Amino acid sequence: MNPKEIMQIFADNAYVRTGGSQEELRCAEYIREKCAQMGLQAQIMPFPVDMATIQEATLTVDGQEVTCKGYLCAGSAEVEAPFYYLRDTSAVSLAQCKGKIVMIDGYLGYWKYHDLLDNGAVGFITYDGNINYADEDIDQRELRSYVSKGEKIPGVNINAKAAMELIRKGSKNAKITLKQEEYTGESRNVILDMPGEVDEYIILTAHYDSTSLSQGAYDNMSGSVGLLGIAESFVGKPHRYGLRFIWCGSEERGLLGAKAYCQDEEALKKAVLNINLDMIGCIMGDFAATCSTEEALMHYIQYMGLELGMGVRTRQDVHSSDSTPFADKGVPAVTFVRRSPPNTGTIHNSYDTMALVSGEQMAADIAFITAFTGRMANAVCCPVKRVIPDCVKEKLDIYLCRKRDKS
Repeated sequence: MNPKEIMQIFADNAYVRTGGSQEELRCAEYIREKCAQMGLQAQIMPFPVDMATIQEATLTVDGQEVTCKGYLCAGSAEVEAPFYYLRDTSAVSLAQCKGKIVMIDGYLGYWKYHDLLDNGAVGFITYDGNINYADEDIDQRELRSYVSKGEKIPGVNINAKAAMELIRKGSKNAKITLKQEEYTGESRNVILDMPGEVDEYIILTAHYDSTSLSQGAYDNMSGSVGLLGIAESFVGKPHRYGLRFIWCGSEERGLLGAKAYCQDEEALKKAVLNINLDMIGCIMGDFAATCSTEEALMHYIQYMGLELGMGVRTRQDVHSSDSTPFADKGVPAVTFVRRSPPNTGTIHNSYDTMALVSGEQMAADIAFITAFTGRMANAVCCPVKRVIPDCVKEKLDIYLCRKRDKS
């Protein structure tokens, strides 16, 4: 796959494709067709996801309407209460949430949401964007089911400029109206099998969905193109371990595609390694590998980088990507990423377009990951031990909200 062909795939998929949408299905069908053009048969495998259609979402603060988007899957309600900005999660700050509509910084994760519930908040406000950017974009966010655990209070998302103005003005009172239809929809994984000489196999993953504002070129059509490139390199070539390629749906909604696949624990018993691609090929930035494995794999990848002339930063950790559900089920996992500096490439917004990626850099990154995959796939015995170290298990517990990070 040459740089021109790579960039054409980005151009063909330059549209928003959120998990569970028709646009996500359109992209899944495109990936299946690209496999067919290589003489390979991929399957689209659906799985259920929570969906919602917003009918009304308004935020009024001190009598003035503030442009917002309602949180999907946060129920339907109308609440009016004092406005409160939660500057930190200290006990004294949280104690002041009772009976109030609370604005928070950052994402609404599991622990922060339950801090709000436990301290009596009746609604919430989040914000995104940047006060220094000209746009007034607002991301369409959702209250994920594993966050709410069925306990829902209404929430909205606003732009960072509006959030700062609310604090500047000393806002006192807020009202949220949220009405929506919630239902079960369908997202999809695209799965391609390339059998090997033995029945054990390596799973290669990348997600192809995007967030609501984003064309998701860098995050993560780049990884999806990478999987196509790796698959192409193995066409007609024998390999010892089988290769299973999974283009994961709804990663941006909480790794839902990977989690859905990993529910089949019997199938995972034959999996020896997960190789995950999430954001490669950007014009600027370094190349890195996060290993949810024994420490030895870090050194293996570093040595390979020296041999092939590719600088690689490695760490033993959990990556916020589709590799995590596999590691949690005991499958050693490594995520490859080219990390763009924040001022040259951002994600989860309208600035994530194909302008961030380079066909030449994509080709170089794909070549390295293909070489790594080839060594694993043709090993007499997969050199990565099928064991998840305790230090990684601890981080998995924290990431998957089974344990609170006390650091």
